[in-house]
Amino acid sequence: MLRGRSLSVTSLSGLPQWEVEELPVEDLLLFEVAWEVTNKVGGIYTVIQTKARTTADEWGDNYFLIGPYFEQNMKTQVEKCEPANDAVRRAVDVMNKHGCQGFQLGIWTGGRVTSGRQCSVGIPYHDREANDMLIFGSLTAWFLKEVTDHADGKHVIAQFHEWQAGTGLILSRARNLPIATIFTTHATLLGRYLCAANIDFYNHLDKFNIDKEAGERQIYHRYCMERASVHCAHVFTTVSEITAVEAEHMLKRKPDVVTPNGLNVKKFSAMHEFQNLHAMYKARIQEFVRGHFYGHLDFDLEKTLFFFIAGRYEFSNKGADIFLESLSRLNFLLRMHKSDVTVVVFFIMPAKTNNFNVETLKGQAVRKQLWDIAHSVKEKFGKKLYDALLRGEIPDLNNILDRDDLTIMKRAIFSTQRQSLPPVTTHNMMDDSTDPILSTIRRIGLFNSRTDRVKEHVADPTAYGSQVSSPQSSDVEDEDEDERYNEEEEAERDRLNIKSPFSLGHVPHGKKKLH
Repeated sequence: MLRGRSLSVTSLSGLPQWEVEELPVEDLLLFEVAWEVTNKVGGIYTVIQTKARTTADEWGDNYFLIGPYFEQNMKTQVEKCEPANDAVRRAVDVMNKHGCQGFQLGIWTGGRVTSGRQCSVGIPYHDREANDMLIFGSLTAWFLKEVTDHADGKHVIAQFHEWQAGTGLILSRARNLPIATIFTTHATLLGRYLCAANIDFYNHLDKFNIDKEAGERQIYHRYCMERASVHCAHVFTTVSEITAVEAEHMLKRKPDVVTPNGLNVKKFSAMHEFQNLHAMYKARIQEFVRGHFYGHLDFDLEKTLFFFIAGRYEFSNKGADIFLESLSRLNFLLRMHKSDVTVVVFFIMPAKTNNFNVETLKGQAVRKQLWDIAHSVKEKFGKKLYDALLRGEIPDLNNILDRDDLTIMKRAIFSTQRQSLPPVTTHNMMDDSTDPILSTIRRIGLFNSRTDRVKEHVADPTAYGSQVSSPQSSDVEDEDEDERYNEEEEAERDRLNIKSPFSLGHVPHGKKKLH
């Protein structure tokens, strides 16, 4: 959606404006620059990855993504290829010829990726991240210069995401490169820091001393890089109206366009396809829940709601603190009204772990064993029923199962008995005692007990790290009961300190949801 246009929109370094309704993409080269291209740090990675295929379909071989070179990411996420565009191929050759051996091109989720290897320069010397961004931006600007030198009349557009890529934009403008530049901020740098400090941010936007706040947090040089990028860009965009207001106060420029992040609606153009996928994934979640809550599965999965919260582990910034407090109140109300609705909540955030939780693995093994037993008995039942019908008889349902079948089923039921409560995590947390989410769960008393109508599950803390196999597909041998962590005793000790859900203390103001 368009906002008030700034003067810089009409000053594209002498480039002619396009008067047509649709851009002539065959005469353009589009580069998207971000530190999170093939490099998963936060949500920007997902934003770029999910729209890369659609953009590549529209722009073809004239669309490229530029990100940092990390060898492991290149091996696992990028398929190397030769650039079809002559200008890009010649630019890559020139960069490699001058010693930038890390400049490689490949295909990542439908988009062409050009990656630049880092080297070592210090500005400022103590800030490694800012140092890396300066090198990344310098190489990006150099690469874009080589592209424009060989563009053969094609216009070049470059979109830069966040301050990490901003140095490339600043240098491109300083060197008067004939490119149209776009800078996109998903949340201002200083805004992130202020919200993390539990400041009532949005109610005091016009009262902050920006330079003072940035200096006190030792990010003034980063703030200057971000602000310079904003003011050097021909077009400045944000991803939401609230971020646009924030940027206007923090960065002193009104965004020209708001480009909201959203779903790929074309992917589910057929309603039945969407419904089939929804049913399939819901069934998978229900299977996991059956295993995780074995022995305590006294609620109806068809009357169960599944809630998810995911992202970087920023307890306050991502709203996990308010979410947990609201879940405590919801649990209290559901129990008061004797509701038959159950809520299962998944917290999917990266944290330090050392292995899978044994009880989680055992739960999935028990679920799989019961599934196999049920299918075995069903096969025998079906065969006897089939034979009886062929003889023209109605089978005696009291005799259709023999004693062996009943013994197997009784053993299966006995195997689902557990003395402990279902765990609240899939992994063993290394900082269990100080972890903010687990500490809050202990305080509000949501331990997945039978009486709780809200069940909590901190799922897959390694989601942003190395990938591991799902506990749903793993088997585990039973452990010695004496060596197993007794979660029920721990829960009982914690319950002694539980207060009423309506006296849980002050809920911080001004929480910020990052994009």
